[in-house]
Amino acid sequence: MKKLWLIFAQTVTISLAVVFVGQVFYPKFIHSNIQYIEDQISKVPPHPKNSDSYSDAAKKAMPSVVNIFTSKKNSNNPYEQFLDDPLFKHFFGEQSEDQSQHEISLGSGVIVNENGLILTNQHVIESAAEIQVALEDGRTVKAHVVGSDPDTDLAVLKIDFKNLPAITFANAQKNRVGDIVLAIGNPFGVGQTVTQGIISALGRNHLGISTYENFIQTDASINPGNSGGALIDTDGNLVGINSAIYSRNGGSMGIGFAIPVSIVKQVMEQIIRQGSVTRGWIGIEAQDLTAELADSFKLKNPHGSLIASVIKNSPAEVAGLKAGDVLLEINGLKVLDSSSMLGLISELKPNKQAILKIARNQREINVPVMIGRRPKPKAN
Repeated sequence: MKKLWLIFAQTVTISLAVVFVGQVFYPKFIHSNIQYIEDQISKVPPHPKNSDSYSDAAKKAMPSVVNIFTSKKNSNNPYEQFLDDPLFKHFFGEQSEDQSQHEISLGSGVIVNENGLILTNQHVIESAAEIQVALEDGRTVKAHVVGSDPDTDLAVLKIDFKNLPAITFANAQKNRVGDIVLAIGNPFGVGQTVTQGIISALGRNHLGISTYENFIQTDASINPGNSGGALIDTDGNLVGINSAIYSRNGGSMGIGFAIPVSIVKQVMEQIIRQGSVTRGWIGIEAQDLTAELADSFKLKNPHGSLIASVIKNSPAEVAGLKAGDVLLEINGLKVLDSSSMLGLISELKPNKQAILKIARNQREINVPVMIGRRPKPKAN
Protein backbone atom coordinates (compact mmCIF):
# COMPACT_ATOMS: atom_id res chain seq x y z
CA MET A 1 0.00 0.00 0.00
CA LYS A 2 2.89 2.35 0.88
CA LYS A 3 4.53 1.51 -2.45
CA LEU A 4 1.36 2.47 -4.41
CA TRP A 5 1.03 5.74 -2.53
CA LEU A 6 4.70 6.53 -3.23
CA ILE A 7 4.20 5.91 -6.97
CA PHE A 8 1.08 8.17 -7.03
CA ALA A 9 2.90 10.97 -5.15
CA GLN A 10 5.88 10.78 -7.50
CA THR A 11 3.59 10.90 -10.58
CA VAL A 12 1.77 14.02 -9.36
CA THR A 13 5.07 15.71 -8.49
CA ILE A 14 6.55 15.01 -11.92
CA SER A 15 3.37 16.25 -13.67
CA LEU A 16 3.40 19.52 -11.73
CA ALA A 17 7.07 19.94 -12.50
CA VAL A 18 6.42 19.48 -16.23
CA VAL A 19 3.63 22.08 -16.16
CA PHE A 20 5.87 24.50 -14.22
CA VAL A 21 8.74 24.10 -16.68
CA GLY A 22 6.41 24.49 -19.64
CA GLN A 23 4.83 27.60 -18.14
CA VAL A 24 8.27 29.16 -17.48
CA PHE A 25 10.18 28.19 -20.63
CA TYR A 26 7.39 27.56 -23.19
CA PRO A 27 4.45 29.78 -22.20
CA LYS A 28 3.37 30.36 -25.80
CA PHE A 29 3.05 26.64 -26.37
CA ILE A 30 0.76 26.17 -23.38
CA HIS A 31 -1.38 29.20 -24.19
CA SER A 32 -1.65 28.36 -27.87
CA ASN A 33 -2.96 24.91 -27.05
CA ILE A 34 -5.48 26.30 -24.59
CA GLN A 35 -6.60 28.81 -27.21
CA TYR A 36 -6.85 26.00 -29.78
CA ILE A 37 -9.17 24.03 -27.49
CA GLU A 38 -11.30 27.13 -26.86
CA ASP A 39 -11.49 27.82 -30.61
CA GLN A 40 -12.61 24.25 -31.28
CA ILE A 41 -15.31 24.53 -28.62
CA SER A 42 -16.56 27.79 -30.14
CA LYS A 43 -16.85 26.08 -33.54
CA VAL A 44 -19.16 23.37 -32.21
CA PRO A 45 -22.69 24.28 -33.42
CA PRO A 46 -25.03 25.08 -30.55
CA HIS A 47 -27.82 22.67 -29.76
CA PRO A 48 -30.72 23.55 -32.10
CA LYS A 49 -33.11 25.89 -30.34
CA ASN A 50 -36.16 24.03 -29.08
CA SER A 51 -35.39 21.06 -31.33
CA ASP A 52 -37.48 18.86 -29.05
CA SER A 53 -40.21 21.44 -28.45
CA TYR A 54 -42.95 23.17 -30.43
CA SER A 55 -43.22 25.98 -27.91
CA ASP A 56 -42.24 28.69 -30.41
CA ALA A 57 -44.91 27.60 -32.90
CA ALA A 58 -47.56 27.43 -30.19
CA LYS A 59 -46.51 30.79 -28.73
CA LYS A 60 -46.80 32.39 -32.17
CA ALA A 61 -50.24 30.98 -33.02
CA MET A 62 -52.06 30.77 -29.66
CA PRO A 63 -52.90 34.51 -29.37
CA SER A 64 -54.71 34.18 -32.74
CA VAL A 65 -57.00 31.38 -31.52
CA VAL A 66 -60.15 32.38 -29.66
CA ASN A 67 -62.89 30.61 -27.73
CA ILE A 68 -66.42 30.99 -29.04
CA PHE A 69 -69.52 30.70 -26.85
CA THR A 70 -72.92 30.68 -28.53
CA SER A 71 -76.41 30.49 -27.14
CA LYS A 72 -79.73 29.83 -28.76
CA LYS A 73 -83.21 29.60 -27.39
CA ASN A 74 -84.20 26.01 -26.82
CA SER A 75 -87.83 26.13 -25.80
CA ASN A 76 -89.05 22.99 -24.09
CA ASN A 77 -92.40 24.53 -23.20
CA PRO A 78 -95.10 23.23 -25.61
CA TYR A 79 -97.43 25.99 -24.39
CA GLU A 80 -95.04 28.88 -25.08
CA GLN A 81 -97.31 30.26 -27.80
CA PHE A 82 -100.08 30.70 -25.20
CA LEU A 83 -98.01 32.57 -22.60
CA ASP A 84 -99.68 35.89 -23.43
CA ASP A 85 -103.20 34.41 -23.57
CA PRO A 86 -105.34 35.79 -20.66
CA LEU A 87 -107.32 32.54 -20.38
CA PHE A 88 -104.10 30.53 -20.17
CA LYS A 89 -102.76 32.87 -17.48
CA HIS A 90 -106.03 32.52 -15.52
CA PHE A 91 -105.65 28.74 -15.20
CA PHE A 92 -101.85 28.35 -15.17
CA GLY A 93 -100.64 31.66 -13.80
CA GLU A 94 -97.84 33.89 -15.03
CA GLN A 95 -94.97 32.06 -16.70
CA SER A 96 -91.85 33.91 -17.71
CA GLU A 97 -90.37 33.36 -21.13
CA ASP A 98 -87.03 33.02 -19.34
CA GLN A 99 -88.24 29.64 -18.18
CA SER A 100 -87.42 28.39 -21.64
CA GLN A 101 -83.82 27.25 -21.48
CA HIS A 102 -80.93 28.53 -23.58
CA GLU A 103 -78.68 25.94 -25.15
CA ILE A 104 -75.00 26.86 -24.78
CA SER A 105 -72.46 25.64 -27.33
CA LEU A 106 -68.68 25.84 -27.26
CA GLY A 107 -66.26 26.19 -30.14
CA SER A 108 -63.11 27.88 -31.32
CA GLY A 109 -62.09 30.40 -33.95
CA VAL A 110 -59.03 31.93 -35.58
CA ILE A 111 -58.24 35.63 -35.96
CA VAL A 112 -57.40 36.21 -39.63
CA ASN A 113 -57.33 40.01 -39.66
CA GLU A 114 -56.00 42.51 -37.13
CA ASN A 115 -59.24 44.49 -37.42
CA GLY A 116 -61.39 41.75 -35.89
CA LEU A 117 -62.24 39.18 -38.58
CA ILE A 118 -62.47 35.66 -37.17
CA LEU A 119 -62.81 32.37 -39.03
CA THR A 120 -64.70 29.42 -37.56
CA ASN A 121 -66.94 26.51 -38.53
CA GLN A 122 -70.46 27.26 -39.70
CA HIS A 123 -71.86 24.59 -37.42
CA VAL A 124 -70.33 26.38 -34.40
CA ILE A 125 -72.49 29.47 -34.92
CA GLU A 126 -75.47 27.90 -36.67
CA SER A 127 -78.82 29.18 -35.32
CA ALA A 128 -77.03 31.14 -32.59
CA ALA A 129 -78.99 33.95 -30.97
CA GLU A 130 -75.84 35.40 -29.45
CA ILE A 131 -72.13 34.86 -30.07
CA GLN A 132 -69.44 35.71 -27.53
CA VAL A 133 -65.73 35.59 -28.34
CA ALA A 134 -63.10 35.21 -25.61
CA LEU A 135 -59.59 36.30 -26.57
CA GLU A 136 -56.45 34.72 -25.20
CA ASP A 137 -55.71 37.85 -23.15
CA GLY A 138 -58.98 37.39 -21.24
CA ARG A 139 -61.13 39.98 -23.00
CA THR A 140 -64.64 38.93 -24.04
CA VAL A 141 -66.70 40.63 -26.72
CA LYS A 142 -69.90 40.10 -28.67
CA ALA A 143 -69.48 39.05 -32.32
CA HIS A 144 -71.70 39.22 -35.37
CA VAL A 145 -71.73 37.03 -38.46
CA VAL A 146 -70.25 38.49 -41.65
CA GLY A 147 -71.29 35.46 -43.68
CA SER A 148 -71.20 31.69 -43.76
CA ASP A 149 -70.88 28.83 -46.23
CA PRO A 150 -72.67 25.61 -45.22
CA ASP A 151 -71.20 23.78 -48.23
CA THR A 152 -67.72 23.93 -46.70
CA ASP A 153 -68.80 24.47 -43.06
CA LEU A 154 -66.99 27.80 -42.76
CA ALA A 155 -68.11 31.14 -41.34
CA VAL A 156 -66.56 34.57 -40.80
CA LEU A 157 -67.28 36.62 -37.67
CA LYS A 158 -66.46 40.23 -36.80
CA ILE A 159 -65.63 41.79 -33.45
CA ASP A 160 -65.09 45.50 -32.78
CA PHE A 161 -61.47 45.26 -31.65
CA LYS A 162 -58.38 46.57 -33.41
CA ASN A 163 -54.69 45.56 -33.52
CA LEU A 164 -55.42 41.89 -32.96
CA PRO A 165 -52.80 39.16 -33.49
CA ALA A 166 -53.77 37.72 -36.89
CA ILE A 167 -52.50 34.27 -37.80
CA THR A 168 -50.22 33.69 -40.79
CA PHE A 169 -51.23 31.24 -43.52
CA ALA A 170 -49.09 28.28 -44.55
CA ASN A 171 -48.39 27.28 -48.16
CA ALA A 172 -50.94 24.53 -48.75
CA GLN A 173 -48.89 23.00 -51.56
CA LYS A 174 -46.11 22.13 -49.11
CA ASN A 175 -48.27 19.93 -46.89
CA ARG A 176 -47.07 16.32 -46.81
CA VAL A 177 -48.30 13.18 -45.14
CA GLY A 178 -46.12 12.73 -42.07
CA ASP A 179 -45.63 16.45 -41.36
CA ILE A 180 -45.98 17.40 -37.69
CA VAL A 181 -48.99 19.59 -36.89
CA LEU A 182 -50.49 21.12 -33.76
CA ALA A 183 -54.21 21.54 -33.04
CA ILE A 184 -55.22 24.56 -30.94
CA GLY A 185 -58.70 25.01 -29.53
CA ASN A 186 -60.98 24.83 -26.51
CA PRO A 187 -61.85 21.13 -26.05
CA PHE A 188 -64.79 20.44 -23.73
CA GLY A 189 -64.59 24.07 -22.59
CA VAL A 190 -61.53 23.45 -20.39
CA GLY A 191 -59.63 26.37 -21.94
CA GLN A 192 -57.12 26.86 -24.71
CA THR A 193 -55.24 23.63 -25.37
CA VAL A 194 -52.51 22.51 -27.76
CA THR A 195 -52.23 18.91 -29.00
CA GLN A 196 -49.63 17.43 -31.33
CA GLY A 197 -49.76 14.88 -34.13
CA ILE A 198 -49.00 14.43 -37.81
CA ILE A 199 -50.82 14.82 -41.10
CA SER A 200 -52.20 11.32 -41.56
CA ALA A 201 -53.69 11.82 -45.03
CA LEU A 202 -54.56 14.52 -47.55
CA GLY A 203 -57.58 14.97 -49.80
CA ARG A 204 -60.03 12.96 -47.73
CA ASN A 205 -63.55 13.05 -49.21
CA HIS A 206 -66.75 11.00 -49.40
CA LEU A 207 -67.10 11.40 -45.63
CA GLY A 208 -70.56 12.97 -45.65
CA ILE A 209 -69.40 15.88 -43.48
CA SER A 210 -69.98 18.66 -46.01
CA THR A 211 -70.77 19.14 -49.68
CA TYR A 212 -67.23 20.06 -50.73
CA GLU A 213 -64.72 17.81 -49.02
CA ASN A 214 -60.96 17.86 -49.36
CA PHE A 215 -59.96 17.30 -45.76
CA ILE A 216 -56.62 17.05 -44.05
CA GLN A 217 -56.70 14.02 -41.77
CA THR A 218 -54.66 14.24 -38.57
CA ASP A 219 -54.11 12.24 -35.41
CA ALA A 220 -53.61 15.39 -33.30
CA SER A 221 -56.27 15.15 -30.60
CA ILE A 222 -59.42 17.03 -31.66
CA ASN A 223 -62.40 16.95 -29.32
CA PRO A 224 -65.77 18.73 -28.99
CA GLY A 225 -64.98 22.43 -28.58
CA ASN A 226 -61.99 22.25 -30.94
CA SER A 227 -64.26 22.90 -33.94
CA GLY A 228 -63.22 26.09 -35.72
CA GLY A 229 -59.78 26.09 -34.09
CA ALA A 230 -56.40 26.14 -35.80
CA LEU A 231 -54.31 23.32 -37.19
CA ILE A 232 -50.80 24.77 -37.52
CA ASP A 233 -47.38 23.65 -38.73
CA THR A 234 -44.17 23.74 -36.70
CA ASP A 235 -43.58 27.35 -37.78
CA GLY A 236 -46.91 28.44 -36.28
CA ASN A 237 -48.63 28.97 -39.65
CA LEU A 238 -52.25 28.00 -40.31
CA VAL A 239 -52.55 24.69 -42.16
CA GLY A 240 -56.30 24.19 -41.73
CA ILE A 241 -59.44 24.77 -39.66
CA ASN A 242 -60.31 21.85 -37.39
CA SER A 243 -63.79 20.72 -38.33
CA ALA A 244 -64.75 17.18 -37.38
CA ILE A 245 -63.67 13.93 -35.78
CA TYR A 246 -64.37 10.28 -36.28
CA SER A 247 -65.58 9.01 -32.96
CA ARG A 248 -67.69 6.26 -31.44
CA ASN A 249 -67.89 7.81 -27.99
CA GLY A 250 -67.74 11.57 -28.61
CA GLY A 251 -64.01 11.83 -27.82
CA SER A 252 -60.88 11.76 -29.93
CA MET A 253 -59.94 8.42 -31.47
CA GLY A 254 -56.95 9.66 -33.45
CA ILE A 255 -58.89 10.56 -36.60
CA GLY A 256 -59.65 14.24 -37.00
CA PHE A 257 -60.38 16.32 -40.08
CA ALA A 258 -59.41 19.89 -40.92
CA ILE A 259 -60.44 22.09 -43.84
CA PRO A 260 -57.22 22.91 -45.73
CA VAL A 261 -56.04 26.50 -45.92
CA SER A 262 -56.42 26.50 -49.72
CA ILE A 263 -60.21 26.15 -49.40
CA VAL A 264 -60.29 28.38 -46.32
CA LYS A 265 -58.73 31.31 -48.20
CA GLN A 266 -61.05 31.01 -51.21
CA VAL A 267 -64.19 30.88 -49.09
CA MET A 268 -63.05 33.54 -46.62
CA GLU A 269 -62.16 36.05 -49.34
CA GLN A 270 -65.56 35.68 -51.02
CA ILE A 271 -67.45 36.00 -47.73
CA ILE A 272 -65.50 39.12 -46.76
CA ARG A 273 -65.99 40.65 -50.20
CA GLN A 274 -69.66 39.82 -50.82
CA GLY A 275 -71.06 38.14 -47.71
CA SER A 276 -71.51 34.75 -49.35
CA VAL A 277 -69.85 32.27 -51.73
CA THR A 278 -70.77 32.03 -55.41
CA ARG A 279 -70.26 28.69 -57.14
CA GLY A 280 -70.92 27.27 -60.56
CA TRP A 281 -73.74 24.75 -61.00
CA ILE A 282 -75.16 22.68 -63.85
CA GLY A 283 -77.81 20.62 -62.05
CA ILE A 284 -76.77 16.99 -62.10
CA GLU A 285 -76.48 14.21 -59.55
CA ALA A 286 -73.50 11.97 -60.15
CA GLN A 287 -71.74 8.94 -58.75
CA ASP A 288 -68.24 7.54 -58.95
CA LEU A 289 -67.41 5.42 -61.96
CA THR A 290 -66.27 1.98 -60.79
CA ALA A 291 -64.21 -0.42 -62.89
CA GLU A 292 -67.32 -2.55 -63.43
CA LEU A 293 -69.34 0.44 -64.67
CA ALA A 294 -66.51 1.55 -66.92
CA ASP A 295 -66.37 -1.94 -68.39
CA SER A 296 -70.14 -2.00 -68.98
CA PHE A 297 -69.91 1.36 -70.81
CA LYS A 298 -66.88 0.02 -72.71
CA LEU A 299 -64.72 2.96 -71.65
CA LYS A 300 -61.01 2.87 -72.34
CA ASN A 301 -60.06 4.35 -68.95
CA PRO A 302 -62.04 3.90 -65.70
CA HIS A 303 -62.12 7.58 -64.79
CA GLY A 304 -64.97 10.05 -64.84
CA SER A 305 -68.30 10.52 -63.13
CA LEU A 306 -71.56 8.82 -64.05
CA ILE A 307 -74.51 11.20 -64.35
CA ALA A 308 -77.24 9.50 -62.33
CA SER A 309 -79.93 12.13 -62.86
CA VAL A 310 -80.47 15.58 -64.36
CA ILE A 311 -82.48 18.24 -62.54
CA LYS A 312 -85.44 19.59 -64.49
CA ASN A 313 -84.91 22.98 -66.19
CA SER A 314 -81.26 23.00 -65.07
CA PRO A 315 -78.36 24.11 -67.31
CA ALA A 316 -77.51 20.43 -67.80
CA GLU A 317 -80.99 19.60 -69.10
CA VAL A 318 -81.00 22.65 -71.38
CA ALA A 319 -77.63 21.55 -72.79
CA GLY A 320 -78.96 18.04 -73.49
CA LEU A 321 -77.11 16.02 -70.84
CA LYS A 322 -78.85 12.78 -69.87
CA ALA A 323 -78.77 10.21 -67.09
CA GLY A 324 -76.30 7.53 -68.12
CA ASP A 325 -73.81 9.96 -69.67
CA VAL A 326 -70.28 9.71 -68.29
CA LEU A 327 -68.62 13.06 -67.62
CA LEU A 328 -64.94 12.79 -68.62
CA GLU A 329 -63.59 16.36 -68.79
CA ILE A 330 -64.61 19.93 -67.91
CA ASN A 331 -62.89 22.61 -69.97
CA GLY A 332 -60.10 20.17 -70.72
CA LEU A 333 -59.56 19.18 -67.08
CA LYS A 334 -59.93 15.48 -66.38
CA VAL A 335 -62.75 14.35 -64.09
CA LEU A 336 -61.38 11.67 -61.77
CA ASP A 337 -64.50 11.00 -59.71
CA SER A 338 -67.69 12.67 -58.49
CA SER A 339 -65.81 14.67 -55.85
CA SER A 340 -63.35 16.17 -58.34
CA MET A 341 -66.27 16.84 -60.71
CA LEU A 342 -68.08 18.82 -58.01
CA GLY A 343 -64.95 20.83 -57.32
CA LEU A 344 -64.32 21.63 -60.98
CA ILE A 345 -67.89 22.75 -61.60
CA SER A 346 -68.00 24.88 -58.43
CA GLU A 347 -64.99 26.87 -59.64
CA LEU A 348 -66.72 27.81 -62.92
CA LYS A 349 -68.19 31.29 -63.16
CA PRO A 350 -71.97 31.56 -63.55
CA ASN A 351 -73.28 32.85 -66.89
CA LYS A 352 -70.14 31.61 -68.64
CA GLN A 353 -70.02 28.75 -71.10
CA ALA A 354 -68.05 25.59 -70.35
CA ILE A 355 -67.25 22.62 -72.57
CA LEU A 356 -68.00 19.21 -71.05
CA LYS A 357 -66.63 16.07 -72.66
CA ILE A 358 -68.94 13.12 -72.11
CA ALA A 359 -69.09 9.47 -73.15
CA ARG A 360 -72.41 8.38 -74.62
CA ASN A 361 -73.15 5.21 -76.58
CA GLN A 362 -69.43 4.40 -76.79
CA ARG A 363 -68.71 7.81 -78.33
CA GLU A 364 -66.98 10.83 -76.83
CA ILE A 365 -68.67 14.15 -77.58
CA ASN A 366 -68.22 17.76 -76.42
CA VAL A 367 -71.27 19.52 -75.01
CA PRO A 368 -71.35 23.29 -74.39
CA VAL A 369 -73.14 24.19 -71.14
CA MET A 370 -74.06 27.64 -69.84
CA ILE A 371 -73.05 27.56 -66.18
CA GLY A 372 -75.64 28.56 -63.60
CA ARG A 373 -75.33 29.74 -59.99
CA ARG A 374 -75.45 27.08 -57.31
CA PRO A 375 -78.67 27.47 -55.27
CA LYS A 376 -78.35 28.11 -51.56
CA PRO A 377 -78.82 24.99 -49.40
CA LYS A 378 -82.32 24.70 -47.98
CA ALA A 379 -82.55 25.33 -44.25
CA ASN A 380 -83.42 22.26 -42.19
